[in-house]
Amino acid sequence: MNTNEKFAITISREVGTGGRTVGRKLAEKLGVRYCDKLLINKLVGMFGLNEAEIERIKGKKRNWLEDLFSKITPEFGSDMFIPKGSEYAPEVTSQEIFIYESHILRSLAEESSCVIAGRSGFYVLKDHPNKLDVFIHASRAKRVERIMRRQELSEKEAGEVIDRVDKARENYIQEFASTSRYDLRNYDLVLNMDYLTEEEAVDVILKAIGQEG
Repeated sequence: MNTNEKFAITISREVGTGGRTVGRKLAEKLGVRYCDKLLINKLVGMFGLNEAEIERIKGKKRNWLEDLFSKITPEFGSDMFIPKGSEYAPEVTSQEIFIYESHILRSLAEESSCVIAGRSGFYVLKDHPNKLDVFIHASRAKRVERIMRRQELSEKEAGEVIDRVDKARENYIQEFASTSRYDLRNYDLVLNMDYLTEEEAVDVILKAIGQEG
């Protein structure tokens, strides 16, 4: 990857690994745009949904009826722009979210160099000519401990968060990217946060792209 030209770094991560923080700190070090909450805010503005509702929709597997409708109606038609709550507003689907989310990601990557956390970036930007794809993971024990500490949850509750989010994200990737987010062939660099602090993870990525930490 050439950092002297417009580039994109995608950060795919398991919940409870600190991957979002790694992405933010990396963007700060590189002096480029960080894309995470910005994307969610754009989706919220379009669909009239809150973040929890968007994540719930994304994690649902499409049923046979939705598959049928997708074959006989436009994937990205004007109905998507009817405000939620309108008498004519359709149910927002994970497919609609993916299409619009992908459009935003590609637009952001075309505008300037950026670090993108999540949002299926490794797949959406698969044709980007100057990109590094990173996957951040950790042991379940490490993830549970972090979620317990940061969200003030019990061990049982933290484990339930991990199971729910892992399932939702995997469903989403399998449905639209036809791959698993655990398939390491999708990434250029894989980091195990059992052995790294967030700052150390940033330094590893910087060294991988030929930058000083």
